[in-house]
Amino acid sequence: MWKKSVKTVLRSAGVRREQIAAARMVMERATLASIPRTTAPKQTGRILAYHSVAQPRTGVNDVSLQRFERQLDMAIDLGFEFVSALQIAHTGGAANQLAITVDDAWTSAAEHIAPIMRKRGIPWTLFVVSGWSDHTESWTRKDILGWDALRALMGGDLELGSHSVTHPDFAKLTPQQAKMELETSRDRIAEKLGIVPKSFAIPYGQSANWNAELHKLAQDAGYDTIYSQAETTAFPGTVRRTFVTKFDNRYIFKALLNGSYDRWEEWV
Repeated sequence: MWKKSVKTVLRSAGVRREQIAAARMVMERATLASIPRTTAPKQTGRILAYHSVAQPRTGVNDVSLQRFERQLDMAIDLGFEFVSALQIAHTGGAANQLAITVDDAWTSAAEHIAPIMRKRGIPWTLFVVSGWSDHTESWTRKDILGWDALRALMGGDLELGSHSVTHPDFAKLTPQQAKMELETSRDRIAEKLGIVPKSFAIPYGQSANWNAELHKLAQDAGYDTIYSQAETTAFPGTVRRTFVTKFDNRYIFKALLNGSYDRWEEWV
């Protein structure tokens, strides 16, 4: 009974922490959107980091279907052109260029995102957590795309990259554990999908989640493009991405495109 009570308390504490984090996030983003810019506009392309669309299980990472489509329309109305993430990663891109990336391979990537991308002719990148796509845990069978579903998505303007085996905080791993996450995910994707991924998205992707030793391990594993989930605070040598949240209405999304959150990092 005592152990059960402790577990209940810990679960409740986790829920409260998520609620506090979400409340803090929405307040921060609303506040930052209202502050006039004091820095020069970004002169290179911007890569947006999404996670899911109309899949509420992902919490603050989930964008509604209607909002996602409105964001794409809004970007086009503001004069942005959608290009591949690799184009911006390798060339810097132009100030009016945007790219779409999606992390984790939630089922909404196939159900909602892929049809929208195909219909609009927009290239995009999907980062796969290989251990999740193996469906060894029961929750993943409902929420994460398996290998057959991922294989069905391949082709066209979709690039597939690695997002590790288990989605850990790499800063908390030993070098041996990090090497395993990097190499095993690469090899599993190659085995199941027939492609060797050259791109890697850092789980969580904030400044505290990566360092020089990890960066070299990723390069040694064959990843030539390593994506963060931050802009000006991202680790040097990584490709910057701008995190899109469920709270990003038209006002906040326009501020996001204008760089209001380039120094902002998610509170974890």
